[in-house]
Amino acid sequence: MQPRVQAFFDPATSTATYLVSDPDTGAAAVIDPVLDFEPKGARLSTGSADAVLAAVADQGLDLRYVLETHAHADHLSAADHIRRRTGAEIVIGARITEVQKRFIPMFEADDVAPDGAAFDRLVDETDVLPLGRLEVRVLHTPGHTPACVTYLIGDAAFVGDTLFMPDYGTARADFPGGDAAALYRSTRKILGLPPETRIFVGHDYLPPGRTEVRWETTVAEERAGNVHVHDGVSEAEFVALRNARDATLAPPTLILPSLQVNIRAGALPPPTPGGHVFLRLPVTAA
Repeated sequence: MQPRVQAFFDPATSTATYLVSDPDTGAAAVIDPVLDFEPKGARLSTGSADAVLAAVADQGLDLRYVLETHAHADHLSAADHIRRRTGAEIVIGARITEVQKRFIPMFEADDVAPDGAAFDRLVDETDVLPLGRLEVRVLHTPGHTPACVTYLIGDAAFVGDTLFMPDYGTARADFPGGDAAALYRSTRKILGLPPETRIFVGHDYLPPGRTEVRWETTVAEERAGNVHVHDGVSEAEFVALRNARDATLAPPTLILPSLQVNIRAGALPPPTPGGHVFLRLPVTAA
C-alpha cells in the first residue's frame, strides 16, 4: 500500500520534513520536523512546524508519531513542540543513548538522562509501529551517526541523511560515532530493497548543474546513478572517497545549538533561576 506523503522543505537548513499518512484511516506521522532558529539573534520560532500542523488539521489527520531519523547536527528538532501540541509520540533509534553519552558532558547537560527517556519510543532493527492500515518498519542504518534509522512505510523509505539524491551522494561520516564503513553497509541495506521502492531523503543540497530542489528518488535510480554508492562501488573505494571528502568539510553552522536541543528530543534546556534559557557554546582554544 502507498502512504500519502507531503513534503515541507526548509531552505534555511535544506531539510525535508515529511507528513506521512494512511489514506484509508488518516493515521499520520511527521518525520524530521524543523524548529526555526536564527543564530545571529538566537531567535527561535515554530513557523515550519506549525505549517505541518496546519496541514494535519486541514486534512483531519490523526497524528500518532514524530519519527526522528537521528539526532540532527544541522537543524533543531521541533519534535517536542509537536508533541506538546498534539500528544504524538517521539520515536528515535535506540542507540540515541550513545549519542547522548557523547554530548551530555560536552554541554554539561545534567538535566538529560543518558537513557533515551527524553523520547517516547526507542526503536531498532525489525521493530514495527502501527499506522492505521499501514506499518512503520525500522531498519538500523548507522554510519552518519550510531543511532540513524530508516523508516519503511508501505512502498516508501525515509532514509534521513544516509542517502541523498543520486547526484549528491551520501551523508558525511566524520561526526563523533560516525563510521564510513558502517555507512556503506547501511546504504547497501537500503539499496537491497525492491527497486521500485520510493526513497525520501532528509536534505537536498543543490549540486553544481541543478537548480531545482528534489527529495524523492527510487532504489533503482540510486543503484544506477548515486555518485558515491552506485552498483559496482566497493566498500574500500567508498570509505576512501568518504573520508577524503569529509576531511574538507566544515562543521554545520547549527551543530552546537542543534545537538544540545536534539539530545533532549527537541526540548530546550531548563531555564535559569532568573527565567532565561541558554544554549551553551563550548569554546576550544587553538
